[in-house]
Amino acid sequence: MNASILWADDEIDLLKPHILFLSNKGYTVDKVTNGVDAVEKVKSQNYDVIFLDENMPGISGIETLAQIKQLKPDIPIIMITKSEEEHIMEDAIGNQIADYLIKPVNSSQILLSLKKILDGRQLVTEKTAQNYQQEFRQLSMDLYDVNSFEGWVNMYRKLVYWELELAKSGETGMDEILAMQKRDANNGWTKFVKENYLKFLKKSDDSTPSMSHTVFNRRIIPLLKDETPTFIILIDNFRFDQWKVIQQQLNELFSVVTDDLYLTILPTTTHYARNSFFAGMLPSEIEKLYPNLWVNEEEDEGKNIHEEDLLGRQLNRAGIKDKFSYTKITNLNAGKDLADKVPNMWNNHLNVIVYNFVDMLSHARTEMNVMKELAEDEAAYRSITASWFEHSPLFDAIKKIASKKARVIITTDHGSIRVNNPIKIVGDRHTSTNLRYKQGRNLNYNEKDLFTIKNPSEAYLPKQNVSTSYVFATGEDFMVYPNNYNYHVNMYTNSFQHGGISMEEMLVPFIVLETK
Repeated sequence: MNASILWADDEIDLLKPHILFLSNKGYTVDKVTNGVDAVEKVKSQNYDVIFLDENMPGISGIETLAQIKQLKPDIPIIMITKSEEEHIMEDAIGNQIADYLIKPVNSSQILLSLKKILDGRQLVTEKTAQNYQQEFRQLSMDLYDVNSFEGWVNMYRKLVYWELELAKSGETGMDEILAMQKRDANNGWTKFVKENYLKFLKKSDDSTPSMSHTVFNRRIIPLLKDETPTFIILIDNFRFDQWKVIQQQLNELFSVVTDDLYLTILPTTTHYARNSFFAGMLPSEIEKLYPNLWVNEEEDEGKNIHEEDLLGRQLNRAGIKDKFSYTKITNLNAGKDLADKVPNMWNNHLNVIVYNFVDMLSHARTEMNVMKELAEDEAAYRSITASWFEHSPLFDAIKKIASKKARVIITTDHGSIRVNNPIKIVGDRHTSTNLRYKQGRNLNYNEKDLFTIKNPSEAYLPKQNVSTSYVFATGEDFMVYPNNYNYHVNMYTNSFQHGGISMEEMLVPFIVLETK
């Protein structure tokens, strides 16, 4: 790489072998012997990297560093020193140096530091792409052999891992290959769901995956047997890849005890999945046992207004009599009040916080052009989630929780998928409006395009009338009526939706953290 370097050292003549070495490697090196001259050079010229001796006559290396950072804060600076004193290292790091070398240095150290700074991104990108190409072949072969829920969880984990690694490295050449592999995986996942979903519901014992209606009893109730204060944070519409990007912000505060996924029920919407999560029951069971706590789709009443009551009944059935709190955050003002409420929550053994931001983000992205531009793909969607979380009232509340010994469970009710393929369907005016599933009678569609549950009772779903059936979109499909077809296709193509069958919607995070 033909990069320009400024090297400031009062013993510059002793460094001729290193400078000659760098010249032979194609680098251009300017030399100065003090900090004042270094600052003047930076004022008049542009450099790719600066080597800066810490101990020079006149202004020190640390003072020179501070002045250069004021002039051109983005120049990478490598501090070189004879001293190993901790406070010097701390000062240098605090001034955002790119690297720190201890004299005597050798040419290999210098070259490694330069490559890390100047070529690191490219090298990481190339190596990541190479590693994924090798893994791609193995994943493609593994797709044909996956025949268990645990196998699909592992497959989804690997795909998310590579999606994050490729995005982090800046590699875009593999994007379409990864997208194709995810589509192939979702085709396999759809086949698995069609063959096994109803079996999981009917058996529903320890040999089946934890699902929306069983995960609380299986995974959370046992944790409530000890005296550790427990906070459940359910972030609506929260995918596993989104968890992975906010995990980085939580690692300093918490140790990860469990990093797992559970299986949501169908439809993968808040109305069905979240009510089941809090009730510990499937939708038709809630409707039958607690008819006053279940709201059908055609009713105007809110569909999730009884979650606290359903949770209390599930805890009672489990013999948990301790006091608990339930807080739902649906707007910014409620979020701002959340952190102030945390001190009072320590009086409860269990505190549940439902946070709706990510769901609002996905809807805003569909309805607002500016949000479509800000979150044009999965990587941008994750980036917005990470930025929101870092500056959110929720993170402020979590930091307060982390000040004492506590257990935090982060989970969700369902995920979402970016849809691209419209499927035509015809229904009457009573048909539900969701793009990823429809509930109604006399539905007209091509059966090979959708997964159909003609007898809702088999899937423990409410049945509005004798001819009610449920149909679910799979993969990246979404359902559109023939009326105003082009308008709706333009409106919803490339939007994030939920309700149907995909790994992104159905395999969702269940995370247990403990304060450090």
